Amino acid sequence: MESQGNTAQSISADEIALYDRQIRLWGVKAQEKLRSANILLITFKALANEIAKNLVLAGIGTLTIVDHETVKEEDLSAQFFVTEEHIGQNRAQAAAPSIHAMNPRVRLRIDTDDIHTKQPDFFAQFDVVIATELDFAMYTTINAACRIANRPFYAAGLHGFYGFVFADLISHDFVIERSKSNVPSATQETPTRSIVNITTKKENEKIIEMVTKRETYSPLILANTSPLPEDFTRLPRKRRQVTPLLTCLRALWEFQKLSGGCMPTFSRQDLELFTKLARDGHQELKLDISTLDSEFLRTFLQNLGSELSPVAAIVGGKLAQDVINVLSVREQPIQNLLLFDGEKSVAPIYPLHPFFPPEVENVMSAIPPAADSIPLNGDPTLQQPMIPPSGADV
Repeated sequence: MESQGNTAQSISADEIALYDRQIRLWGVKAQEKLRSANILLITFKALANEIAKNLVLAGIGTLTIVDHETVKEEDLSAQFFVTEEHIGQNRAQAAAPSIHAMNPRVRLRIDTDDIHTKQPDFFAQFDVVIATELDFAMYTTINAACRIANRPFYAAGLHGFYGFVFADLISHDFVIERSKSNVPSATQETPTRSIVNITTKKENEKIIEMVTKRETYSPLILANTSPLPEDFTRLPRKRRQVTPLLTCLRALWEFQKLSGGCMPTFSRQDLELFTKLARDGHQELKLDISTLDSEFLRTFLQNLGSELSPVAAIVGGKLAQDVINVLSVREQPIQNLLLFDGEKSVAPIYPLHPFFPPEVENVMSAIPPAADSIPLNGDPTLQQPMIPPSGADV
């Protein structure tokens, strides 16, 4: 690794002035790592707009955007890089001039190929791969390719008021600073996090510890079937706090596996299948079935496929900041699934790994799945064709 002096010389004076605030936050070495980073961003919709904006303004080296779709009218409702005049043009190409104008120092590459046509070795050239708005099968395919190439992988998506970020960094070391404690540090902090090194320095008569920690990760295909840690299920109060969004997202991915990547519609057959998948998954997570009611199931389904700018800004900002932290090897990264519920303004993080906790006693037994868990009779909103939320894919 270069010394700080050599690193500083590799960044020009105007760059130091431009990035002064963030250099003060995370240092010259971290800025140099950002400056040389080559990042892949897949599917350029509202969420990717926010991710690109944050990463480009932070001063990454190269951003490659892969998107074969064209701009449609519904893209205008939540995406700020395209306008009416771009309708019919490739989505990434249309946005490119505006992205470049934000920070001309960042090299921008546009790839209009369908991501489904890319071979596994394509992903090896990037330092970080971010896949957005894909189906579960494509997420896991790209995740596997990134694991083979030993590249950090993120999956993310929006569904109206809801959003998620999944991180698979494989094995990631990062450094935190803290005041020296008289109590010896545990080598293994959690099942996935360990302390690998501690050094000290003196600042203003205080001894500061530089603690290097290592996080190990699981791929999405394993995380999606992994249990919740015991801390989330041991006590009734803790179980009730687990958002039903986790169950619904898993049920959506399971539905996509069964339907060839399709989203559930409001047909009776799709509603019954999605309800069964959600209720079975809720029980597998050892959660009280009372926390998964028909109202939340209905709301989740009504939000599918839509984009809301405030949600995109929050989820995209969190993902971009995590990428910056990972590249700069500072701060605790997401481990490993972040869920955002815009109705409740909460963003819990669940570490999902194939470590099975002891059986939880006194968990409410699941009610057998019912065909009309999401009522079809007596609910006028489900008897008539649904009007999709603004920006929804039709």
